[in-house]
Amino acid sequence: MTETEETFEKVEDIEIRLLLEALFHRYHYDFRSYAMSSVRRRLRQAREHLGFSTISAMQERALHDPAMLPQLLRYLTVQVSEMFRDPGYFRAVREKVIPHLKTYPSLKVWVAGCSAGEELYSFVILFREEGLEDRTLFYATDINPEALAQAEAGVYDIDRIRLFTENHRLSGGRTSLSDYYHTGYNRCVFDKSLRRNVVFSDHSLVTDQVFGEMHLVSCRNVMIYFDRALQDRAIGLFREALPRNGFLGLGSKETLRFSVHEGSFRSFVPEEKIYQRTDP
Repeated sequence: MTETEETFEKVEDIEIRLLLEALFHRYHYDFRSYAMSSVRRRLRQAREHLGFSTISAMQERALHDPAMLPQLLRYLTVQVSEMFRDPGYFRAVREKVIPHLKTYPSLKVWVAGCSAGEELYSFVILFREEGLEDRTLFYATDINPEALAQAEAGVYDIDRIRLFTENHRLSGGRTSLSDYYHTGYNRCVFDKSLRRNVVFSDHSLVTDQVFGEMHLVSCRNVMIYFDRALQDRAIGLFREALPRNGFLGLGSKETLRFSVHEGSFRSFVPEEKIYQRTDP
C-alpha cells in the first residue's frame, strides 16, 4: 500500500466512524460495534452505487434526509439467505433437537436476524411436518423494517424455488415444498397459514434486551459481522433467553469458542454449530 493509499484509508475510516455515530444519534441504529472490514466494504459499495463522491457526503445526506436511511440499511444489514440454508443444520434440528422439544407442552422459537424470512418459514414448515407447529410461537426479529415487511409478506422470486426445494429435500423434508406456496407473476407466495403463530418484531441485538423465555434460538450468519464485544453481548442475550437445556443454533462460521459465555453451553451437534445451555 502506498503512502497516499494509506492516508486515504485512514481518512475513510474516520468518515465511516463519524457516519456510524451520526446514524446512532440521529436514528438510533447502532452499527458502531460491527466489524470494521465488513462495514468498510459495504459502505464503499453504497457510496459507489448511490453516486456519492465520499462517505462524508453520504453522512450529510443521511443527517438531513430521513429517506436516505432505508437505502443505507440495505447495505449495512446483509439480506442474503435461502430456505433450509445448510440443509444439514435443519436435518440436525429435525433429528436431534425436535425429540427434546416434543417433551414440552408449548414452545417458543426465536429466529434472530430473520432477514426476509427464509429461515423463519423453514422452521415453521419443519415444525409443521414434525407435528409441533400448533404448540409453538415463533418470534422473527430484525433491525431492517423493509426486510421484516418482506418476511411478513412471504413473497419470493420464483427463480429461487428450485434451490429452496432441493434444500428442503436434503433437510429431511417429509412433504413437498410446493404444498406451502402458490405461484403467479414470477413470484411464489407462501401460504398465510404459516404466519398464524408468528410474531414479527423490530429488535436489535446491539441495543435491545430479551423479551421472553425461548426453547430454541436460531441466529445464523449474523454475528460474523460483529466485533468480539458485540458477539459476547448477543450470546449473552441468547443465554438469558434460554432456560436450562434450551438450544442455540449458529451459522457454520460462527462459534461459542472464546466467548465469555462459553461455559454456559455444551456442544450438542458440533458439526452443525448447535449448542445446549447447561448452567442453571
